[in-house]
Amino acid sequence: MSAANVRPFEFLSAGRIVFGSGTATSLGERARAYGSRALWVTGKSAERHAALEQQLRAAGVELVHVRVIGEPRVEDALAAVAVGQTIRVELVVACGGGSVLDLGKAAAALLANPQDPFEYLEVVGKARPLPHPALPLIAVPTTAGTGAEVTKNAVLASAAHGVKASLRHDSMLPALALVDPELTLGMPPSVTAATGLDALTQCLEPYVSGQHNPLTDALALEGMRRGARSLARAFREGADLAAREDMALCSLFGGLSLANAKLGAVHGFAAPVGGQFESPHGAVCARLLPLVMEANVAALRARQPHSEALPRFERVARVLTGNESAQIEDGIAFVRQLTSELAVPGLSSYGMTASHVPEIVAKAAVASSMKGNPIALTAAELSAVLERAL
Repeated sequence: MSAANVRPFEFLSAGRIVFGSGTATSLGERARAYGSRALWVTGKSAERHAALEQQLRAAGVELVHVRVIGEPRVEDALAAVAVGQTIRVELVVACGGGSVLDLGKAAAALLANPQDPFEYLEVVGKARPLPHPALPLIAVPTTAGTGAEVTKNAVLASAAHGVKASLRHDSMLPALALVDPELTLGMPPSVTAATGLDALTQCLEPYVSGQHNPLTDALALEGMRRGARSLARAFREGADLAAREDMALCSLFGGLSLANAKLGAVHGFAAPVGGQFESPHGAVCARLLPLVMEANVAALRARQPHSEALPRFERVARVLTGNESAQIEDGIAFVRQLTSELAVPGLSSYGMTASHVPEIVAKAAVASSMKGNPIALTAAELSAVLERAL
């Protein structure tokens, strides 16, 4: 009998995924199936989603409201729990970008487990599993980037530790991911660029990760294909619904891929950079992506020339460029050109200097995302990436 070619794998996702332009109009009736008292989580401009809020109320769902301004902190999660407890909410409905969805997931977890969050936080806490399942969460993304609508973790910043860390549990997977590309039409170009490049990264890193499987491969490749052909168009022509649909799928497929096949050094860096400097997660990932690709390929060629990751990087190049004869360097050049076209700034624009590099490298080395990188990069290699990213 010949040996099996496919490693055993599991695949986790949201309880239900509803995708399509106009599907957000079903939010009220869908939410009512999970309960009648909800924590309504939005970004600072809740008025943008007033029609959805009215839908919920019309369906008989009593709401208490919290807004997320910037990326969520541990303190924000605790404040959201306190608001939710005022009416003993039965579910959480989060409508917004990745920060909003992360806060919604954290609140759903902590409402059911109202202990100190550091009992459950990874890296900076005890990383204990949640003793009770999180409350049901409906995730309604309004950006096309994080894929948080189909992942089981919530990233929170801990100011005391200068880092971002995750709450993570299978029960934190949203009960419903309601993905309506029409909700992304209002994104400004800078947000389109940052979130879109994050989505592309979250398809690429799982594809070259050592944890990939046939299901994540299919999703990641299709996500990269759609993102590569449509991101620049969505950036230039924000009302192009076909481009927005492609990017919403790129984000969704990236979320499904990373939830099941891990990420890599780009996100390993992004957690400590974002924890220490006020910076958009997607923009940080975008700046790092071509540099990490170069570092990984060079390290693989030098130390693991027979690694399966190298032909995978070649396949990435062919998908990104649409050219079946493209080489690895063509893929890196495509990403570099795309980040230039989308005006991605250097990390120094957020206040980072060369003096911060050793500390960021030390924190990145123990970040959970770094475990998915296709090769263990040395401290010198990691430092070189950061210095070039400034």
